[in-house]
Amino acid sequence: MWFVLALLSAVFAALTTILAKIGIEGVNSHLATAIRTMVVVLLAWGMVFLTDAQGGIAGISRKSWIFLILSGLATGASWLCYYRALQLGEASKVVPIDKLSVVITLVLAFVFLHEKVTPKSVIGCILIGIGTLFMAL
Repeated sequence: MWFVLALLSAVFAALTTILAKIGIEGVNSHLATAIRTMVVVLLAWGMVFLTDAQGGIAGISRKSWIFLILSGLATGASWLCYYRALQLGEASKVVPIDKLSVVITLVLAFVFLHEKVTPKSVIGCILIGIGTLFMAL
């Protein structure tokens, strides 16, 4: 199931880029990010209430609050940079560079989460890095 959800995430991320590139024309990138964020907030809270998960708020630990807030700040910074880059550059050039996040995530997962470094993951990181360079040049 995780694979199907991850694949759907990739499809929606691709649609996000195409729709954003069309929609951002003539719009301040920060305003566009704020509009997108409001839609995401409404969708996320809608899912919370639809699944009756709002009762779980009280059970969230202090540590989880801190890291979820930091994650939100990182997401916001990422979206602000992404929308501005998308406004200034071609989607076909911006997206591969943005997807270097895969390589950076793997490295950070190895360092901070102590996930296993495998030959397959190292080769994958190298190939993504090389592919990014080819697509971005």
